[in-house]
Amino acid sequence: MKMSGAEAPDGRGLAELPLDQVRTLLAVVDEGTFDAAAHVLHVTPSAVSQRVKALEQRTGRVLLTRTRPVRATESGEVVVRFARQLARLERDAREELGMSAGAEPTRVSIAVNADSLATWFLPALGRVPAELRLSYELRREDESHTATLLREGRVMAAVTSSPDPVTGCSVRALGRMRYVAAAAPEFAGRWFGGTLPAGPGGDRARAEDFARAPVVVFDRRDDFQDLFVRRLGGRGAGAWRHHVPTSEGFLDSVVAGLGWGMVPVAQAGGLLRSGALTEPAPGRPLDVPLYWQQWKLDSPALAAVARAVVAGAEEVLRGEE
Repeated sequence: MKMSGAEAPDGRGLAELPLDQVRTLLAVVDEGTFDAAAHVLHVTPSAVSQRVKALEQRTGRVLLTRTRPVRATESGEVVVRFARQLARLERDAREELGMSAGAEPTRVSIAVNADSLATWFLPALGRVPAELRLSYELRREDESHTATLLREGRVMAAVTSSPDPVTGCSVRALGRMRYVAAAAPEFAGRWFGGTLPAGPGGDRARAEDFARAPVVVFDRRDDFQDLFVRRLGGRGAGAWRHHVPTSEGFLDSVVAGLGWGMVPVAQAGGLLRSGALTEPAPGRPLDVPLYWQQWKLDSPALAAVARAVVAGAEEVLRGEE
């Protein structure tokens, strides 16, 4: 097996690397220490150290940072990704040969953003045939950062906002998740009272209201609310911020009147229609494009998940416009 963009310095492909050394490197990264990896592999810590050192000499690269826990370097991430893909292919081969009877379910690791997880993604996974016996390991991460987990080899697939494929991965557009600025009616009356004129002047005046009002954000990396206010002509959302790191908690905080926030229409559409939430700036949605990226492997498990995810997204997300 040879991966594009994953050549050793002397021109040898990763497939020529000793598999015991590759698997050992993966065990060290997953377990966090040489001693823990030795326990899992049923060898001595000295043997683990020798294998990793031999692999580094063969590639001509430092593959691990000797911290606690250890971490793969950029070059190490290439080898780790190769090791995970190799393990995936081995499991698929055993299943096709009928050698996996009684074995554990096939694990599929996926990075997905919180709002997709709270709305359309889990029903999409429910479309995967049960007879495939898949076990999901979902890693929740912002859609702008899920590709990092894919690049590091920590997941096999990801829902991401980037159309640029990670090395060794394919990419497919899923659609667009629409967000609107929302607030509880009483909160909106207190902080966004009055009708503003249509056009740029009204947007800038409303941006000033948003900058003064309390706001709900997911975490300290969440700048989506700031982006919305900048689109209106302001500098960003205000400094009075509530950090609520779950999609459901975020929505509940907005409904409770703690602050305003950008909520997906797929999640809060019913609350907007019932009047439990209102839009302080109607007609100003933000659409976030989402993409499905996965390893370029001929894997029945990954193919089945991809089909289910794409079909589920088509029913909920807005099509490309």
